[in-house]
Amino acid sequence: MRTRRSRARISLAVVGVFLVIALFVVRLIDIQIVQADELNAESQDKRARTLVTYGTRGDIVDANGAVLADSVLRYDIIASPKVALSRKDAATSVPEALGRIAALTGQDPTAMYTEFASDPTSDFAYIVKSVTLDMYQKIDQLGISWVMATRHPERTYPNGQVAGNLVGFTNVDGPQAGLELSEDECLASTNGTATYESAEDGTQLPGSVVTTQETKDGGTLRLTIDRDLQWYVQQRMQQAAGDLGATWATAVVIRIKDGHLMAVADWPTIDPNTVHDGPAGQATGSRAFSTPYEPGSTIKALTAASLVDAGVANPQSGVVVPYSLEQPDGSSIHDAFYHDTENLTLAGALVESSNVAVSKFSDLLPAPQRHDYMAAFGLGQETEVGFLGESAGDLPDADQWFGRSNYSVQYGQGISATSVQVASIFQTIGNGGLRMPVTLVEGCEWPDGTVTDKPSTEGRQVVSEATAHTTVAMMEQVANKSGSAPNLQIPGYRTAVKSGTAEVAENGEYGNKVVISYAGVAPADNPQYAVVVTAGIPDSVYSGLIAPVWRDVMAQTLTTFRVPPSTSPAPDLPVYW
Repeated sequence: MRTRRSRARISLAVVGVFLVIALFVVRLIDIQIVQADELNAESQDKRARTLVTYGTRGDIVDANGAVLADSVLRYDIIASPKVALSRKDAATSVPEALGRIAALTGQDPTAMYTEFASDPTSDFAYIVKSVTLDMYQKIDQLGISWVMATRHPERTYPNGQVAGNLVGFTNVDGPQAGLELSEDECLASTNGTATYESAEDGTQLPGSVVTTQETKDGGTLRLTIDRDLQWYVQQRMQQAAGDLGATWATAVVIRIKDGHLMAVADWPTIDPNTVHDGPAGQATGSRAFSTPYEPGSTIKALTAASLVDAGVANPQSGVVVPYSLEQPDGSSIHDAFYHDTENLTLAGALVESSNVAVSKFSDLLPAPQRHDYMAAFGLGQETEVGFLGESAGDLPDADQWFGRSNYSVQYGQGISATSVQVASIFQTIGNGGLRMPVTLVEGCEWPDGTVTDKPSTEGRQVVSEATAHTTVAMMEQVANKSGSAPNLQIPGYRTAVKSGTAEVAENGEYGNKVVISYAGVAPADNPQYAVVVTAGIPDSVYSGLIAPVWRDVMAQTLTTFRVPPSTSPAPDLPVYW
């Protein structure tokens, strides 16, 4: 009897064990097979974290590789309030840990804790953003287990204001101005993504990182600008603007043989690192490209070249020049200073900067032909640079030149041009009449070494080589015989220049505000660089005040690029006949 009962109990126990095993097997099949996909997804959602892996935005560098804009790594210090505040000692350990971080970063520890604990169920919160590597390492050394960091690139401009108006800037919304914006196709990077699995406290599980999208770095934008020369020119123009009481100032240095811009300075300028800290109304573009002005008598060099090239005049050709020339419509053309009637040569018209003489010479060439020369020199059209916000200036058609304007356009009134356009005119004259494409960007170099967006190197003959040499010789007379000659001399070098003073039109009428400028080339016997300096609305209307600025910028340019001195004397052309 007892044996039967024992067997029954054993059988019952065995059956029970099999039932339990069967239940486990069924449950295991349900978990591992039937619900596997669903449960894996839920598990992944709880453990998986997605990180953005940042590509690096390309650098902007000068012609020598000096960095004008680059990206540096910054670190965001983060944590999970849910994990940190669920600790048994959270009431004391979390405020204490945040206080230690605050001691390093200079934050308010009370405010930090208040914000951190505002949502104790959150799985993500910033503790401090965009710290340097050094600061990140100091925070990491605190050994706070629930604190982590993510890294990302941040734009920086190591040379501050140097070329700031050209380079532009970026902010949290991306590129905002200058080359940063216009050349974004070259500079922009592509971010990638990576996922990893985390433990309960948020730390990454080793070996769990899976990259789902690769990053792509941006290209390097190489400029023609020389950083050191750019720095000097900006400093000199800032000083000049202060000395002259000018509202604005620009300077352009262009290499004659290829049209490369070596310096483009604007005052006021910006520091892209602190662009929002500048004074109200400070320009964030480049006035040298974007803001045309009536260039005044600097255009007389172009007019003289046109007359010589057309064969209607030469440097010794003469006209009788009264102080004022009355027009049929009752208006008059007059020179800047009163003088008795003079007999001036074409070279003399440049030396004395006579509006009347240039007007009388202009009658030798029909207006449509004069217009074509001006257009061929690049007036009335944007340069090849295509800088953001660049202006084409204004060159009215010849059939719109009536009365006084038929002549005033030949001495730089009634038309407008940017500083870069004027620089291109003198590049052409200095280059034997061959106008080269104005160039600011040499190309985009990609991480694999390929270079794209190379500029054109094809020039266009505007006037003959002989005409260009003759025009330079006439401009040398300005450097040697004009009233400003002592302020235009560079020891060891022959210089060729032309001054300009242009009235500023307001509400359709000219007032007492002017723009003064100097433009020229050196060495005159073998021109290598052209320089244009301009000051807008100075306290004085005398263009000679900016002559020393032109001299200083040109002298620094010749020194920077180690241009050999002149080896022959300047020609002596007659001013009067």
